[in-house]
Amino acid sequence: MALLLRVTTWGLCPWRGYSSKGAQGALSKGFVEALKAVVGPSSVSTAAVIREQHGRDESVHRCQPPDAVVWPQNVYQVCRLAALCYCQGVPIIPFGTGTGLEGGVCAVQGGVCINLTHMDRILELNLEDFSVVVEPGVTRKALNTHLRDSGLWFPVDPGADASLCGMAATGASGTNAVRYGTMRDNVLNLEVVLPNGQLLHTAGPRRHFRSPAPGLGPDVHQHVAWALTCPVSPGSRKSAAGYNLTALFVGSEGTLGLITATTLRLHPAPEATVAATCAFPSVQAAVDSTVHILQAAVPVARIEFLDDVTMDACNRHSKLNCSVAPTLFLEFHGSKQALAEQLQRAEEITRHNGASHFSWAKEPEERSRLWAARHNVWYAVLALRPGCKGYSTDVCVPISRLPEILVQTKEDLKASGLTGAIVGHVGDGNFHCILVVDPEDPEELHRVEAFAQHLGRRALALHGTCTGEHGIGLGKRQLLQEEVGAVGVETMRQLKAMLDPRGLMNPGKVL
Repeated sequence: MALLLRVTTWGLCPWRGYSSKGAQGALSKGFVEALKAVVGPSSVSTAAVIREQHGRDESVHRCQPPDAVVWPQNVYQVCRLAALCYCQGVPIIPFGTGTGLEGGVCAVQGGVCINLTHMDRILELNLEDFSVVVEPGVTRKALNTHLRDSGLWFPVDPGADASLCGMAATGASGTNAVRYGTMRDNVLNLEVVLPNGQLLHTAGPRRHFRSPAPGLGPDVHQHVAWALTCPVSPGSRKSAAGYNLTALFVGSEGTLGLITATTLRLHPAPEATVAATCAFPSVQAAVDSTVHILQAAVPVARIEFLDDVTMDACNRHSKLNCSVAPTLFLEFHGSKQALAEQLQRAEEITRHNGASHFSWAKEPEERSRLWAARHNVWYAVLALRPGCKGYSTDVCVPISRLPEILVQTKEDLKASGLTGAIVGHVGDGNFHCILVVDPEDPEELHRVEAFAQHLGRRALALHGTCTGEHGIGLGKRQLLQEEVGAVGVETMRQLKAMLDPRGLMNPGKVL
């Protein structure tokens, strides 16, 4: 493979002058022809409408289109494209489904957008080892459809039907994280094309070592308890072989390489599932219930918070008839006998905190309707101001500080005069403010950005993070510096410089 890549690189490097240095939108005809020689003429586009589609995501950041878009069909084409761009000094921007919320696909320096959605094969399924290998075009819904009759599923659920490699690149999370962990807990290996076209397998070729205990923090006692109670699968292994390269690339946001395959940890599908909703008289009461449920060790699979504004938007958008009040959506997985005990304990705790309108959803159709409404919150809130854009904050704090920050944030949101709602994966301390803003109104946009920066700093002051799952992207680079400190940022810069010495991989993001 190394010899193949060297030959490929030598064959591409002599094509100097095919890109126009410093002239965004002006790739030379010769360079575009070189791209076509790699992937075929029909898989390269410089059309303005296509470029604009690939220069934006779901965030409020303005569109910054690449100079060209290419659709490779396999990893070898990706290697050749990367080597070509590397030799010519052309920026590379990976693209999946475009569902990000931090401007991660904006081509701030122009360059070539590599759309990986045509690579959509499930390469290997290891039922006995609880693992699967997928290409970048495979989305989480497509994978779970494929797994439907296997008795296994992939639970990381960010809401959008995002690509699984894109979820790895952003360190995605979602509604099931409290029980099953985030992408960081469920990625076992990555196939990565480095900026110069070399191919890296972060845990070694075809290896699928078991990931750490899901959803557990650094407390060694938690890990010991999990190890003693969790049934170990036949293929379960561990590794202490050198640096954890997989963890380095999970959450790297396309700034270190292009993820062309990911090996994922699968989980047994639950025997039975029950969902519930309950309304509360205040934000404090709802979040206190969350903390008490977790402290009581009730093994909840999902516990989502929606404030009164969110519930009103959901009622309108998804045709629900729920109370317009701070609300928890809960879900429990397990055996029927175990669920009965979990439901009883959860209901006792929530009623002790003043919950009302407690409603169980046991049938699949009811649960699907409930969680569809939760997943459509983004669009429900946007519908409050048609024609505007959404700006989503994304902080995460220790569970013990969650009531404090949520109550303060709700008060700040009311006082700000902004249109916004609060929703969150409160089971792991993560929540979002979805702010609806007119991107053509500079004053309103400034107020939204100031609110988000203030919230990020409040989370840091409470020993949390400025992003639980969306990533840094374009908008949180200053907060990242405040979070990890000067030494942390410098270490990241050195890693970036070592892997991407020419600064071509998704420039302008993270650092």
